[in-house]
Amino acid sequence: MAPHFVFPPNLQALEKAEEQEDYQDNRLFVQNAIEVSKLPPSELEEFVKGVSFDLSDKELYCIEEQDVFDRVYSSVRGFSSLTPSCKFILAESLRSNLSVLLPNVDSLVRVSQAQDDDNTPILDRVTSYRNAFKIYSFFLLHIILTEESNTGSSNNAKVTTNTRKKQPVNSWNWELQRGRMLNLIANSLEINLSLLFGSADPDENYLSFIVKNAFSMFEKATLLKDSETKDALCHIIGACATKYHYTEQSSASIMHLIHKYDFVVTHMADTVAFAEKKYANGTLACSLIREIGRTNPKSYVKDTAGAENVGRFLVELADRLPKLVSTNIGLLIPHFGGESYKIRNALVGVLGKLVAKAFKDVEGEVSSKSIRLQTKQAMLEILLERCRDVSAYTRSRALQVWAELCEEHSVSIGLWNEVAAVAAGRLEDKSAIVRKSALNLLIMMLQHNPFGPQLRIASFHATLEQYKKKLNELEPVKSAEGMSDGVPSDNDLSNGEVDNGNAEEVTNYQPENLNDSLADTEQEIASKDSSVPDVGNLEQTKALVASLEAGLKFSECVSATMPTLLQLMASSSATDVENTILLLMRSRQFQIDGAEACLRKMLPLVFSQDKSIYEAVENAFVTIYIRKSLVETAKNLLNLAIDSNVGDQAALEFIVGALVSKGDISSGVISALWDFFCFNVNGTTAEQCRGALAILCMAAKSSSAILGSHIQDIIDIGFGRWAKVEPLLARTACIAIQRLSDEDKKKLVLSNGSRIFGILESLITGFGLPDNIWYAAADKAIDAVYMIHPTPETLAADLVKKSLSSVFYGSGGDVLHNDIVSGNSIALSTVQVAKLSRYLFVTSHVAMNQLVYIESCVRKIQKQKGNKENVNSEVTESAETQKDNNINAELGLAASEDAVLDTLAERAEKEIVCGSSSEKNLIGECAPFLSKLCRNFVLMQKYPVLQASAMLALCRFMIIDAKFCDENLQLLFTVVENAPSEIVRSNCTIALGDLAVRFPNLLEPWTENMYARLKDPSVSVRKNAVLVLSHLILNDMMKVKGYINEMAIRVEDSDERISNLAKLFFHELSKKGSNPIYNLLPDILGKLSIQDLQKDSFNNIMQFLIGSIKKDKQMESLVEKLCNRFSGVTDVLQWENISYCLSQLSFTEKGVKRLIESFKIYEHALSEDSVMDHFRNIINKSKKFAKPELKVCIEEFEEKLNKFHNEKKEQEATARNAEMHRQKVGNLEEFVTNANNGEESAESEIAEGVSDGEVTDTSEGGETETLKDEPTPKLVEPQESSGALSEVTEQEEDTEIQSARLERKGVSRSRAKKSHVEELTLASSTATQRVTRSRKKVEQ
Repeated sequence: MAPHFVFPPNLQALEKAEEQEDYQDNRLFVQNAIEVSKLPPSELEEFVKGVSFDLSDKELYCIEEQDVFDRVYSSVRGFSSLTPSCKFILAESLRSNLSVLLPNVDSLVRVSQAQDDDNTPILDRVTSYRNAFKIYSFFLLHIILTEESNTGSSNNAKVTTNTRKKQPVNSWNWELQRGRMLNLIANSLEINLSLLFGSADPDENYLSFIVKNAFSMFEKATLLKDSETKDALCHIIGACATKYHYTEQSSASIMHLIHKYDFVVTHMADTVAFAEKKYANGTLACSLIREIGRTNPKSYVKDTAGAENVGRFLVELADRLPKLVSTNIGLLIPHFGGESYKIRNALVGVLGKLVAKAFKDVEGEVSSKSIRLQTKQAMLEILLERCRDVSAYTRSRALQVWAELCEEHSVSIGLWNEVAAVAAGRLEDKSAIVRKSALNLLIMMLQHNPFGPQLRIASFHATLEQYKKKLNELEPVKSAEGMSDGVPSDNDLSNGEVDNGNAEEVTNYQPENLNDSLADTEQEIASKDSSVPDVGNLEQTKALVASLEAGLKFSECVSATMPTLLQLMASSSATDVENTILLLMRSRQFQIDGAEACLRKMLPLVFSQDKSIYEAVENAFVTIYIRKSLVETAKNLLNLAIDSNVGDQAALEFIVGALVSKGDISSGVISALWDFFCFNVNGTTAEQCRGALAILCMAAKSSSAILGSHIQDIIDIGFGRWAKVEPLLARTACIAIQRLSDEDKKKLVLSNGSRIFGILESLITGFGLPDNIWYAAADKAIDAVYMIHPTPETLAADLVKKSLSSVFYGSGGDVLHNDIVSGNSIALSTVQVAKLSRYLFVTSHVAMNQLVYIESCVRKIQKQKGNKENVNSEVTESAETQKDNNINAELGLAASEDAVLDTLAERAEKEIVCGSSSEKNLIGECAPFLSKLCRNFVLMQKYPVLQASAMLALCRFMIIDAKFCDENLQLLFTVVENAPSEIVRSNCTIALGDLAVRFPNLLEPWTENMYARLKDPSVSVRKNAVLVLSHLILNDMMKVKGYINEMAIRVEDSDERISNLAKLFFHELSKKGSNPIYNLLPDILGKLSIQDLQKDSFNNIMQFLIGSIKKDKQMESLVEKLCNRFSGVTDVLQWENISYCLSQLSFTEKGVKRLIESFKIYEHALSEDSVMDHFRNIINKSKKFAKPELKVCIEEFEEKLNKFHNEKKEQEATARNAEMHRQKVGNLEEFVTNANNGEESAESEIAEGVSDGEVTDTSEGGETETLKDEPTPKLVEPQESSGALSEVTEQEEDTEIQSARLERKGVSRSRAKKSHVEELTLASSTATQRVTRSRKKVEQ
């Protein structure tokens, strides 16, 4: 019988037979190894072929023969040096022999079982087969390991050098061979090894060798990419762990791999799932879950990578084996209390998988079904609870899981609204990722809602009321008495599961198409009023009513989120904005109340600098309004133009222009808009006509040719009879005229010039439009005159004259003019006020347009001059011409031409308002009159409308002319501070911003007054002041002076919009240069500390400002700056404010060291508890990031602070007590002095009384005897002395002796009091006795 083959730890161990102590154990070792690497190629090939021949020619177990064994061993040991063909021959021989051996083993085992146990030949054959089985397995595995190690090294070599040629594929395809070999080894584990090895489990060495090498191959990511190899490895480990009870060792190895390599997670899950399904045994999975469950949760906090891998493994396992994991989930639940959010994330994912997959099978007993439902309900409650987890990542993951469950229809109607409420609440989460998940969850809930395709609250109310009536009719009288409304409450659905089939019945009564109009819905509701469809018996009707109530609640819940969604659209996070827009679009699709209005609010976001936000808005706009039929698209756009405010109009113009450029708004839509404008569509209103023209004007900004084909229609309709029906139509027509292309403008002037200018003149000077619309229309009409008229100043002069004549020329005109100029108090009629206001508006607006016209003329001349120079430079010039140009350049004649042009432009601008010294022009005549009118405060306060118009005109004149501005600046600031009308103050505040841009030197001394507008009681004025100052400062038109603290106060303004604008200002300011807020912060701190600000407001302001400083160096410098502010400050409030600001800084190691070094500067402030609390906060924050060395310093610093704080408190207490004692002593000395003086006067009076013999005896004798018998003065307590001293002696001698004694007592105790503080009480008692007795003497 051949020796036994025992699995060695490695290949070389087979050679060391002499060194083994158990050599006599009849084990198979190598006796005659050959170095095949030293053989010539021809001999090597012959050698391998010989080995192959023997293996194929002899018995399968011939490999246990010593000679064959030695030669196979030698070939395997030198496998890496074999040629590809030799490798193929050897590997194929070993593989084929083992594949043939396996079925023979099965048959042999069956034969051995049939024979007697003492049948020696059969037993020897079994032993030989066992040896051969182990030898083949060992050598094949070693070939795999050898080749894999060589493949890894060759891959590394290929990375560095790519010049080596590839091996021929047909000779040795290792990947194919590797998969076949591993599959064979995996299949070998499926035969009856227990009989082959003679025990229940195979040889321990065999199993450990197989499992160890299989796990080592799992460490190679490239090897696992081959599906055949990966499946074979999974098979091997699953079989060993489950079939052959190698569970504990396999579990340990799997956990090690999971912790170490992230790429093995899914493969390990596949392995465990394979083992459970193949052998119907979940021992390996249970062992792994048990191992993870009993791991200390704290260990996952440090090993974050391992925690993530373990979490992923659990999720993958739950996905593959949901029922098995659900029965063992109790082992994992305690980890919800751990600190590792990654494990909690994974457990949330596990619960989601289990809820979706583990409870689908409803077969079985009623009790087991009930238990499963209870388990599922418990899991759902945990998922809801995790939506409020302390970690944002876990909250986000929980919401994502709920979205997945909604998508898989695993959420019951009874739980639907609870989930929706949680999602709505998470929209206000402080973390962006949680808000994103909440938005996505609501989108998913809308998309997969069980209530129908339209969720209008009115529709649900109507349907619900009808079915409630139906229910009341069906319900018996007895049951009706037991219920309040005849309908189950919402609580009845909270724990139970409503069948989704009932929800489908609800859906049947909702509109089928998402595009059903509101009118169709209302008709449907009206039709239901007449007849309610019968849904069945009482129980079905109850379920339907419950479903309708749940649907109504869900609709109301989503509708209630609209205010929050509006806030999210203003978020600084792009993901918030994008997902909010998606949710609003989905809400609009399901007709959620308020969604349409909210979507209108997204238009201003087209101005966002974030490209993703702009694209989201544009895509939503196209989806909602553009991707319709041509007429419907045109109607959507014109309705937007009609309903939009000024800000939305600007945004709409921007996006319409962009879409026209891209071609999204096609020529067909433009044609449809012209049809609406020209009333070619039935039912078109004048308002829709105006809206269509407004959209066409917006489109013309990108393509000016759009308006050219309908110029006549614009004039006829825009200024015709429809303008009286829709007054704003004329204004829109004026805008259209301005948007015409240059060629179309020339055509218009040539063909209809007189008519169009006549229309514009009558519009400006006539009274056909109401006042509230006239100003807007006249504004655009004057702009149009200057845009298309060849000589606009002539027509403008006529406009001013006509407007002037309507006010002053006629009856009483001169008197009115003189009264206004002289400043008299006069009474104006309503007509006169309106005419005067319009005159001032026309004059000032013409003046502004004249200024713009002059600048445009200058630019035109400069452009023509530049074009001429370019043409001259291209043409070849003669030498003489070049010479002349050179001379002109040297003399500066070319520059002088530009100077002359600038001088002429400057002179023309001055002549608009002030004119020359000798004469004034038309508008210049108005300037002094306007100035005096605005100074007539009595008249202005009497007519606020006139004041608004007059101040607007004054501001325009000031913007035009510097001299006029300088003369009236004081007037302007007087009005902006004292005008009773907030409209006037707001307009003047805005004008101040324009003046600061045009004449910064003139406005510079008035900077403080401009900042003072931030304190105005009017919200409108404050808002405009914030906007104006923000514009000036952020565009470097005004320096940030020492009044910036006023802007900081606006951060806590009572109006939320002003507060947000102030925050936006500081946010943008922090982006400039090296963050000016860093330099401004100490000054702001100092000025806010001396203002009457509430503590919370101060803290919020400084917290916000400090939060805008991000650089560590600036934070470190601020530590030093703030510490230095302690010096010289004695106010406790300032100490608190400075220390609070210090506590808000983000401390670095350097910052902490600077704080410690500055201890001497702020040590005097540490006596205050509030200051000390802020320093403790700093220490607690610093400890979190501190390294061990720094932590020691911080702890020493903390001890020092506490010690100094306690000493300071003791010193203060001692000083306070000393001061109180000093005051008491001073009061007592004064008291004693007064008492002595009183005693002397009393004694003199007594002496006089004795001599006259007028003393009467009114006392008892007991006290006198007691006093006589006392040998020494005796001290008594004040309470006792008060009773004793109520008696007076009756004898004269006794009285004198007693007085002398008391005087001695008083003197001695006065000395004692000065030397010993503790005798103060006794001295006070004695003094009391003396005074009392003196009073008695006086009475006697």
